[in-house]
Amino acid sequence: MARCIENNTIEIVPYECPPLQNITCANGKKPVLVYDEYHCCQQYVCDCECEGWGDPHYITFDGLYYSYQGNCTYILMEEITAKHHLKIYIDNVFCDPTEDVSCPRSITIAYGFQVVTLINHNLIGAPQLEVLKSGQKLKLPYAQQGIKIISSGINLIYEIPLLNVVVTFGMTGFSVNLPYQYFGGNTQGHCGTCNNNQADDCRLPTGELVQNCGVMADYWPANDIYQPNCPTPPAVPTQVPEPPLEPTPCKPDSICDLLKSSVFAECHPLVSPDNFYRGCVFDSCHVSNPAVECTSLQTYAAACAQAGICIHWRNHTKICASDCPSDKVYKPCGPAEQPTCEDSADEPTVTFVTEGCFCPDGMKLFNKESGICVEKCGCLDPEGIPREFNEQFEYKCQDCICDEPTKTVICKPKTCPAPPTANCTDPGFVVVNQTNPADPCCYAYICQCNVNKCPVSSMNCPVGYKPVISVPEGKCCPQHTCGDFNKFSDVLNHNHFLGQPGSSVPANACQDCTCSNEVDPKSGLFKIVCVFQPCKETCEPGYEYVETNDYDCCGKCVQKQCVLNLNGTKHLLNEGQTWSPPENMCEHYTCMRSGDTLTALSSHIICPVFQQSNCQPDTIQTAANGCCKICVEIDKACKLVSMTTHVSHHGCRSTEPVEMPYCEGSCNTFTKYSEAAAAMEHSCSCCKEMRSSNRTVDLLCLNGDKVKHTYLYVEECGCGQTECTTAAGLSARRKRRSTLL
Repeated sequence: MARCIENNTIEIVPYECPPLQNITCANGKKPVLVYDEYHCCQQYVCDCECEGWGDPHYITFDGLYYSYQGNCTYILMEEITAKHHLKIYIDNVFCDPTEDVSCPRSITIAYGFQVVTLINHNLIGAPQLEVLKSGQKLKLPYAQQGIKIISSGINLIYEIPLLNVVVTFGMTGFSVNLPYQYFGGNTQGHCGTCNNNQADDCRLPTGELVQNCGVMADYWPANDIYQPNCPTPPAVPTQVPEPPLEPTPCKPDSICDLLKSSVFAECHPLVSPDNFYRGCVFDSCHVSNPAVECTSLQTYAAACAQAGICIHWRNHTKICASDCPSDKVYKPCGPAEQPTCEDSADEPTVTFVTEGCFCPDGMKLFNKESGICVEKCGCLDPEGIPREFNEQFEYKCQDCICDEPTKTVICKPKTCPAPPTANCTDPGFVVVNQTNPADPCCYAYICQCNVNKCPVSSMNCPVGYKPVISVPEGKCCPQHTCGDFNKFSDVLNHNHFLGQPGSSVPANACQDCTCSNEVDPKSGLFKIVCVFQPCKETCEPGYEYVETNDYDCCGKCVQKQCVLNLNGTKHLLNEGQTWSPPENMCEHYTCMRSGDTLTALSSHIICPVFQQSNCQPDTIQTAANGCCKICVEIDKACKLVSMTTHVSHHGCRSTEPVEMPYCEGSCNTFTKYSEAAAAMEHSCSCCKEMRSSNRTVDLLCLNGDKVKHTYLYVEECGCGQTECTTAAGLSARRKRRSTLL
């Protein structure tokens, strides 16, 4: 220890660490070993864990149990003296139609200048969990500005990695885990003080202590949140004795007995089930929904999991069954942050254990966003289906492959085999191509009837007979026969060829003929009047009017281009042409022919995760596909890594995150034998800043003042030589380092 005497004289005083003393944690947790504030000596402390469940029941940081049925938003935990600027609120609402009992609806966490709300929209039944930030729903997993939020399907997990803070919320209730190292003796609110002393847990905002935490809880409304309907507690609380656990005689449900049965026996020596049993009995007697009793078992099982004991308890009940999607399996103890194909060994992960819905054994998530389980890593196709590397598949008449080098799906128009020719010999039948029923992406040749191709037939019938026209089944062209005139009316009326004046008369397909009222003087029959059909020569965009042949009445509109309607704007593409919107080069539209139809087929390029910080300078460019970014990657050697964080100094803090690059990576360090020196030669180098500058930022202090603070900004990193030292032998008693102040 260094001590300033006078006249700039500093005395170095050896400091001996006191012997380690074992302690017992009032909350039943296992003590942890940490360094003191000088980072010299070690001591045992009890980390802070506050739990809440049911309607609701609390266990404070120091392990004190109480129940509270408030119907407002309250301060669950805040710092007595603001050091890390962490504050947690709980919103309790009445959740039973028969009694005034409440349940936790949401947890709001204010850390620095970030405010995030974990909310459950369904308090009875399967949870409907959501995370809001500034009123906007967050897409999970979320990792920005020093916080991480993930979902297990049953619970939401909020983590502040820098402070080792973990908050969970879901159908089981909530838990708040704080390290004593950062928050010891500096908490207040519904979770009490974290100092391993239950006697001062029922602390009021004024610092006064009351005997009943159920009374204390009334005095912690969230005053900085507008709550006009929340009652204001009296100025001085009355010392109301704690009400009995069961005001009316009640026999608890047998599900509560599981807590003290052999199902949880392995956990009993590590975590006492007594408080959880008390909560279960209370819920069984006062809440009409039996599923609420499950929360006591869930919360106890979660406490056991954190103590290293995994309990498979749900299969011992009928009302506490798990509900997971068909592609997931329930696990009582699984990693809060599930493994994915994109995991990096250098990236820290959440070590918290939780129950939830996980990928089956032998599978992992494709990525953190997709939620899709895969056996082998590869690509996601445009419909979100996982594909293995080099797997070939068909998508919208395109041949696609999961390309391993780019980790993207690459598609090209499907190549169809030449269709077999059709032999059309019967009169009137012509060869046409149409979509192949066996493969809608390709076409086939078939024989199709075209009456205009039938041979011209004229028949003169004897007197008393008239022509009769019919088309036999399976044939195309009409056949002419002569029928008796007396029978002709019935026959032709039956075939819709004879009618009264004004009715249509069968004729050439290019003409419209009717039976007129004018009598032909030669035949004594009504005259037939015919006019040619008008042709419509105006076509839709992408189509052109084309004359066919002499047998066709009119030409027809033939498709020459694909018509792509995108955001209300039509784009015309020629056959085989590929086009991408300028604002989205990852989307491709290709004009493909299928039979007589041209169709614009879309495909989407899925780019691999791109980390600009891993690129060598001036190597970032767009790939040949015009969509993805690529670069020449820096190897694992020493490099500059970007980071943004808040700057804090003497209790003041920057209002916005500032860029704070740092150096990371390995350098050439070795120990080898030197023949010249006849000894081991040591060469050490470390990754450090080679070029830096001073930058200034405004810090906001708790009293409202703004001060300027200068910090070091790293601009370039490299490997610099450093002295290789040998660790000195440790003395029997550890001493604090001597430091000049």
